[in-house]
Amino acid sequence: MAAEQAAPQSVLDRIRRDVERNALRARNGIGLVTGTRRVRTGLTPKDVVWRHGRCELWHYRNAGEGGVRLGPPLLIVFSLISRSYILDLTPGNSFVERLLDAGFDVYLLDWGEPDERDARNRLEDYVDDYLPAGIRQVLRRSGADEVSLLGYCFGGDPALLHAAHHPDSPLRSLSVMATPVDFAAMGPMAALFTRGGLELDDVLDDDGNVPPHVVLQSFRALKPTAEVSRYVTLWDQLWSDEYLDAYQAMTSWSDDHIPFPGAAARQTVDMLVRDEGLLADRLELGGDRVHLRDITVPFLNVLARRDHIVPEAAAAPLIDLVGSPDRHELRLDAGHIGLVVGRTAARTTIPTIIDFLRRRSDAVAPDPREAS
Repeated sequence: MAAEQAAPQSVLDRIRRDVERNALRARNGIGLVTGTRRVRTGLTPKDVVWRHGRCELWHYRNAGEGGVRLGPPLLIVFSLISRSYILDLTPGNSFVERLLDAGFDVYLLDWGEPDERDARNRLEDYVDDYLPAGIRQVLRRSGADEVSLLGYCFGGDPALLHAAHHPDSPLRSLSVMATPVDFAAMGPMAALFTRGGLELDDVLDDDGNVPPHVVLQSFRALKPTAEVSRYVTLWDQLWSDEYLDAYQAMTSWSDDHIPFPGAAARQTVDMLVRDEGLLADRLELGGDRVHLRDITVPFLNVLARRDHIVPEAAAAPLIDLVGSPDRHELRLDAGHIGLVVGRTAARTTIPTIIDFLRRRSDAVAPDPREAS
């Protein structure tokens, strides 16, 4: 008898739940379409402590319990073609936030938005000028004599090239995430320049740079069904404010690119894609041969098995190219974004990186100014 009474009640509960969710879907859908529902990103407090051209050095304020407890400072080098707020997406879903909570003194080198003044920027400008200058600023501000360097995506390549070209650079360790070295494995994006007959001049804008919409379409070509599948999932979860916040933040970032400076893009196509300079060890910067085997600092390579932007095959050879005796690799069942945000990042990626850095860090006395 009790079971017979429970069955109608469970049906009513499901109907009530579906009605409530449909109402929430309608509310959230209207907010999305009209643009009245927005999610703010990059909210962790920070200060711009140095500028060079469009490039900025950000210093995050560590106001957590105990403030800065680990040294040396951590300098994050972001990608040359994307916005950096993916690393500080939303409160509670922020890579930077977790690093601060762990006690690190966190800086980030953000390239800004290149314009016609940056069209002549070569890889050497980033590897041999911007990056060393940023490191000097971190050392000057912190009073440290070393930094830990962390590169994300195509920010990992300048970090690698800097460490290889400047083996005397004051680095305690080097970590890279989703960083390509075998550009032939980058799929259609690379194949267009190697077998498809595409020339870089075909895609440059009037400023002499690769415009953001070209970068975006290149990434969409890697997974053409993603646009459809994400909307299917969105409809199913549209009732959930938590899901919608994460969806809006991540899709906004994935569609939000910056121009790629023309000269650096040309070098990337010629030296990294067509000549396979990193993989074949025949890369030259500023008239010098650059060898990844000259990287000898403690090294961590993080890659994702389901990464459609930097496929596993594009990042996997790196661990055997560097010369570091203390080198480690972490392969995760995640996608490109899932390395830094979401459940996989919170459960595995971020704790592993924090553990790697912590083991190669020193305890420091908290600076009372960080908590003010």
